[in-house]
Amino acid sequence: MANDARSYCGESFVLTSDPSGPPNEPLICVMGPTAAGKSSVAMALVERFPMEIVSVDSALVYRGMDIGTAKPQRSEQQNVRHHLIDLIDPAQTYSAARFCQDANRAIDDIRARKRVPLLVGGTMLYFKALREGLDALPPADPQLRARLHEEGVTLGWTALHDRLRGIDPAMAARVSPHDTQRIGRALEVWYQTGRAMSTFWVARPTLGNRHFVHIALEPSARADLHARIEMRFDRMLESGFIDEVRALRARGDLHMGLPSMRCVGYRQVWQYLDGQVDTQAMRNQAIAATRQLAKRQLTWLRALPDRHVVDAYAHDAHARATEIVATELARRLD
Repeated sequence: MANDARSYCGESFVLTSDPSGPPNEPLICVMGPTAAGKSSVAMALVERFPMEIVSVDSALVYRGMDIGTAKPQRSEQQNVRHHLIDLIDPAQTYSAARFCQDANRAIDDIRARKRVPLLVGGTMLYFKALREGLDALPPADPQLRARLHEEGVTLGWTALHDRLRGIDPAMAARVSPHDTQRIGRALEVWYQTGRAMSTFWVARPTLGNRHFVHIALEPSARADLHARIEMRFDRMLESGFIDEVRALRARGDLHMGLPSMRCVGYRQVWQYLDGQVDTQAMRNQAIAATRQLAKRQLTWLRALPDRHVVDAYAHDAHARATEIVATELARRLD
């Protein structure tokens, strides 16, 4: 078996060409809320270690949705190999089950090249599915999904969240009344199968070659996160975000019932282009929705007892993340 010896930060380790890896080969995960600087930390890590990036982001899978998803620049993707970006058209749907299939394939391919997978993103459901496993959910039903979306708009998503609480209390407890996508999906699964969505989750022992190293970028001050969210959305607007959504609308085959168009930011700009809100209200609503998303992401993160917490905006955030990775690779692959 061919081996590739590497040395970083004074520590040496061995990368194996066996895709399954040694029993303790790590999966490095850079996790955090939106606008926490995950991409910046990831790029710092790939400069130091033989890594390829696996996106763990439910919005980056869509082609043509670049500005509003803060997709890595083409130059970054050319310099560093990225996986699970631009996989599908916005008219299509993506799921946690498919993510696991795509991510596992990418991880095996990366390891076969004797490199280290670096999982980067803020879709905590995908991290959970990859780590714990997920029973096969039924495929999406576009007609049922559209009907539930219409009910949500007509009755209010709080009413649908109440309905979900009566059907699946465990799932309702984990889903915000504002999380329209997850409420709709949970109800969709119920109507398709007669089973609560929470019963599809199966806690499985972590595979022997799946040691997850969670690097959690958590801002020490919530006000700093809110300020970054606001600045980032303003930059998106300056970069042509409204025109991007306008071009997607002009296709004629996309609508607000699709998961792609319900992504934070896209939903608010779509409503603005529909004339439902003015520019200022659109901006305020998008920023508020992004803050709510970040709050949910932080709640997920703080439930991970084994995470390495890095202050997202500290001057030494890159150095701290690099130190954690060097220590874990030396310990696990020596």
